[in-house]
Amino acid sequence: MGLLRVAWLVLILCACAPRTDAPAATPGSFEPTPAVVEDLALPDGTPVRSWGDGPYGVVLVGDGWDPLAAELALHGMRLVAVAPDALEPAITWLHDEAIERVAVMAVGGPGVQAAFELGTDAPELVDQLITISARGDVARLGEFPKLFVASEGEGAAAQATDMADQAAGEWNAALLVPGDASELAILEGDGADELRSGILRRLEERR
Repeated sequence: MGLLRVAWLVLILCACAPRTDAPAATPGSFEPTPAVVEDLALPDGTPVRSWGDGPYGVVLVGDGWDPLAAELALHGMRLVAVAPDALEPAITWLHDEAIERVAVMAVGGPGVQAAFELGTDAPELVDQLITISARGDVARLGEFPKLFVASEGEGAAAQATDMADQAAGEWNAALLVPGDASELAILEGDGADELRSGILRRLEERR
């Protein structure tokens, strides 16, 4: 074999050999891009905090939603957190942003009260309702789906079960998670994982 032919053979073998300098992919190393959080304002100037840009809307009523909202935004949802008196304007704003269906999640006395009032007076605006440690009268709520969440050891647990039975509609349920924490303190207790998975599962059933 001539020297020229040997040289060509070496070049071909080198070109076909696999590269060893590229980093190998690590199984399970992919991480979704964290949802961008923005502090925005409604058309009337009311401040809101927003996560994600998905096609399904969720209005969070009350304070302290940040860790859960950032997680839910990774699942194709657009979430905004507002004060109780801005619930209906926030839903209208999301509709104007071409988001047709909007769920409401409420915690705390004023937040739950605002959600119950809207669900009574304008049920067509609520795609579904999720409350945490809620108390109140649900008899006049619309027939949209509802999930009433509480810790097993808190006082609102019995009411969550009763509200699921008493509310109008066929797609109502109670979710009782481990522990005795209340409201969003559940996210720091024994029931945190079940709270997150239960809420996400319920939202995705309608998304």
